[in-house]
Amino acid sequence: MTALRVHAIERHSRANGPGVRFVVWVQGCTLGCPGCFNPATHPSGGEAMATDAIARAVRESGADGVTVSGGEPFEQPEALLALVTALTGTSIIVFSGFTRAEIERRPLGPEILGRIDVLVDGRYVEKRRLARGLRGSANQVVHLFTGRHQMADVDATPVGEVVIGPDGEVRVSGVDPPGVP
Repeated sequence: MTALRVHAIERHSRANGPGVRFVVWVQGCTLGCPGCFNPATHPSGGEAMATDAIARAVRESGADGVTVSGGEPFEQPEALLALVTALTGTSIIVFSGFTRAEIERRPLGPEILGRIDVLVDGRYVEKRRLARGLRGSANQVVHLFTGRHQMADVDATPVGEVVIGPDGEVRVSGVDPPGVP
C-alpha cells in the first residue's frame, strides 16, 4: 500500500481549479516560503492515507477533477505518482513550490508531469503577490500539459472561497481566500 501524508481534504471546491475540484493538501514542505498562506502544512506528519482510497474518494465525489496542493506534493514522489496514476483519465492539477525544471530533476518528476493536466509551479514570493489565475505570486507559472484546460478556464477560477462544513467548521481556500492577508 502506498500512502500519502495528508493535511486536509476538501471534496467540493471551486477555488482550486476549473470546475468543482476534490482538493488534497499534502503535509510536509521544506521550502517554507515566507508569507505562505498555508504554513500549517510545512511540518512533517499528517495523516497517512492510502492513495487508492484517496483515488476512490475522488471518483465517488462527483468532482470534475482533483487538485493536489500543500505542503509540497513533490516531496512525496512515490505517493504522488501512485495517486496520479490511479486517477488516469481524471483532470489533475498539481501546485508546487518547485519550478518545472527542478521537478524534472527530482525523483519521479518527469513521470508525474507526464500524468497531470496542469502544473502551477514556483515558490511563493510575498513581494510579488498576485492572487489570481491560480497563482499566488507573479513569478509562478501555469503549465498546461494537455488540452483538457485552457488559460481562460484557469483565469475564471474564483480566487477564494469559504466552506462551512456540516459540523460548523469554517474553512477558507484559494489563492486569495477571504480573511487571509
